[in-house]
Amino acid sequence: MFLGELSCLAAFYILLCHDRRRPEPKMNPASFNPLLFFAPAMCDMTATSIMYVALNMTSASSFQMLRGAVIIFTGLLSVAFLGRRLLTSQWLGIFITIVGLLIVGLADFFSGHKDDHKLSDVITGDLLIIMAQVIVSVQMVLEEKFVYKHDVHPLRAVGTEGFFGFVVLSLLLIPMYFIPVGDFGNNPRRVLEDALDAFCQIGHQPLILLALLGNTVSIAFFNFAGISVTKEISATTRMVLDSLRTLVIWVVSMGLGWEQFHGLQVLGFLVLLLGTALYNGLHRPLLARIPCCAGMVTEEEENSSGERERLLNNSTVQADAES
Repeated sequence: MFLGELSCLAAFYILLCHDRRRPEPKMNPASFNPLLFFAPAMCDMTATSIMYVALNMTSASSFQMLRGAVIIFTGLLSVAFLGRRLLTSQWLGIFITIVGLLIVGLADFFSGHKDDHKLSDVITGDLLIIMAQVIVSVQMVLEEKFVYKHDVHPLRAVGTEGFFGFVVLSLLLIPMYFIPVGDFGNNPRRVLEDALDAFCQIGHQPLILLALLGNTVSIAFFNFAGISVTKEISATTRMVLDSLRTLVIWVVSMGLGWEQFHGLQVLGFLVLLLGTALYNGLHRPLLARIPCCAGMVTEEEENSSGERERLLNNSTVQADAES
């Protein structure tokens, strides 16, 4: 994951060198302290690790449902720490999106999958997933704050986080190799992480290497697109759109025959689309055609544009003051 993010930093400097050869360069690399992105990188590393540990303790349906809670946490933290004012339609969109995630999760729950997890493991896994979503929301808000404040290029922001995460996690692999965890460790030595065994598996099965390379490339593009949304729109919008990834996974799984078709999944998909549309203001053109709602739509659009301008101005003033 962090190797994919780190590759974005190389792509940024390649684009920067190409841009500087132009008669009129368009890229203006912002001056900022790279350590600002150390905290978001650690949030990313911690939350991802917790979520995949929890996934081994609970069901896939619970994992997908509880991950949707990140939208609420991100919205609340954006209001509390960024001073953002969410519109009524945005709050409604967040709520409807959560309902859609619950419906899709219930569809998976009632699909007949059986698991051997103990009740205590399931409860622990669910709590870990919720805790991880709080950490992810902190990461999103920190990224939005720093990207707005210092006008950091998305590729540079993702690459900087990838550098810190790759270095820290590589160093952590050393003590993980010696920490015994018993049956929890799914490797011959029953340790927390056996990197040498992982390389042996890659050497004996090249298909694993192909999957890892594909994962690295996809993560690079995914994180670049995500932080671009954070810069151009907001952290909460990024989380709403990120929730649709669950549906893409289910559609592909059904196309490959890994999942069975369920009507609840279609209902959940429609509800998620409705929530996303409300949050992003796609309802405004429709309401504008209704005479009694036209004034309300105009006021909402003014509030939305004014809110973004206020956040940009605040970031500029803070950056100037620090300079």
